[in-house]
Amino acid sequence: MGIYGVMGYPIGHSMSPIMHNREFEALGLSNHYAAFNVQPSQLKTAIEGVRALHIKGLNVTIPHKVAVMEYLDEIDDEAQLIGAVNTIKNEDGRLIGSNTDGQGYLRSLLPLLKQRELNRKKILVIGAGGASRAIVTSLARHGVEQLDITNRTVSKADKLVEHVKRFVPSTSAELSDAEKNLSNYDIIVNTTSVGMSPHINEVPINIDNVKEGAIVSDLIYNPLTTKFMQKARDKGAITDNGVGMFVYQGALSFEKWTGIEPSIERMTETVLKKLGG
Repeated sequence: MGIYGVMGYPIGHSMSPIMHNREFEALGLSNHYAAFNVQPSQLKTAIEGVRALHIKGLNVTIPHKVAVMEYLDEIDDEAQLIGAVNTIKNEDGRLIGSNTDGQGYLRSLLPLLKQRELNRKKILVIGAGGASRAIVTSLARHGVEQLDITNRTVSKADKLVEHVKRFVPSTSAELSDAEKNLSNYDIIVNTTSVGMSPHINEVPINIDNVKEGAIVSDLIYNPLTTKFMQKARDKGAITDNGVGMFVYQGALSFEKWTGIEPSIERMTETVLKKLGG
């Protein structure tokens, strides 16, 4: 019997417990995954509790992904580059931090490309927050032709571009300039919360100039089809919501903890059922 969980504040909305517990059950594992509501002031104590209670693995979500790093024994290369941890593995009391967010996005993106190579793609990422940093780090380390970032506050995009440029060509852009040049991009990724329920009529940028056949990803999954996605679809783009990234980042955590590859199909089905899709 192993105890696993997700730690955040607030945490009541998390779909991780239902997704992981169904997977444990389906695979015949007598493990349990819980949601831990941890206030920022209690973070250090909570990590001490992980050691004391022999909790085998944790996911970490907002607002703890950065702050938790100082309490861990080891942090892998990708998490260090991202500057945030979303997965902790307890190896006999030694807590090892990693980040599966960017790799989760990458895994969800690759099936949409079919036989088209990612390293020949020009990508625009909208937003420069934590989710954006995880995604651009993984994309940059994988290798792409161009990886540009647009953000409402351009100075934040500039900072992220400096991080990306050591791996691949990258520039920052004002939202208005990005809109004008949208047809240059093969993949467009919205990492912001613009368009999330209840603000379902908002879009992060005007998508009218998207080229036919481009891939438009929106990390939002409530609603399952955002207005941004619908407008892109109307222009002939291939669209994808945030369910894939959520499932794959969870599946990668699951595999790190247990050494067992979970069923992506079953995990997706669980999440979609929970979302009512």
